Amino acid sequence: MSWDRNVIIKSASEIAIMREAGRINALALAAARELIRPGVTTAELDAAAEEIIRRHGAIPTFKGVPGPYPYPAATTISINDELVHGIPGKRKLCEGDIVSVDCGTTFEGFVGDSAFTTGVGIISPAAQRLIEVTEKALQIGIDQLRVGNRVGDVGYAIEMYVEGQGYHLTRIYTGHGVGREMWEGPQVPNFGRKGHGLRLRPGMVVALEPMVLIGTPETRVLPDEWTVASADGSLTCHFEHTVAITDQGQVILTLP
Repeated sequence: MSWDRNVIIKSASEIAIMREAGRINALALAAARELIRPGVTTAELDAAAEEIIRRHGAIPTFKGVPGPYPYPAATTISINDELVHGIPGKRKLCEGDIVSVDCGTTFEGFVGDSAFTTGVGIISPAAQRLIEVTEKALQIGIDQLRVGNRVGDVGYAIEMYVEGQGYHLTRIYTGHGVGREMWEGPQVPNFGRKGHGLRLRPGMVVALEPMVLIGTPETRVLPDEWTVASADGSLTCHFEHTVAITDQGQVILTLP
């Protein structure tokens, strides 16, 4: 896909629909978060999120997404060294794990996409700091989603903060525009050069998602052909919001 040619400006009415898609998505993630504790399976978290989505007359966006085979679940759930795209199943959460839950919801033809990472029970100080830094990196990036800024300004701000804290960012997986499709332009990497890249305009909607690794920026794809993990087995973390860019400022659409 040519990212810059696939930028679709949304009207105020379309952004209003996306806000509702985002709200439902936030409720689905909240339902999954509420269940997180030792002994719960990732399939149970996924089922709770999907139930909320369907109860609100929406569709799980991720289910059936093309790939090595159609994605089989409503969420991706990634644990510890797994960065993104973990498939829910029989695996049980354990005390001390950190778990990332990513979810997409399609409502009236528009997508809301967001993710969070949290600890299971008592977690290590290193894991807690990783979560805090990644969540702050998301907010730093959102602050740069202003009319007139460029995509490079967003990535640069995230990169300078995360790497300044001693962590790493994957260069392979990035944020992206979102709308009627889950992946639209522009591509929004979590690294960049100030003043470079596509200029941000009113009506753009972006799914911004810092993906942070403790050890190195390198990743590997696990044998299930979907799950992406750190190459060295170190902890990873992921946060995401869908954000509309308007003349009045940024609007986070994936809040409850």
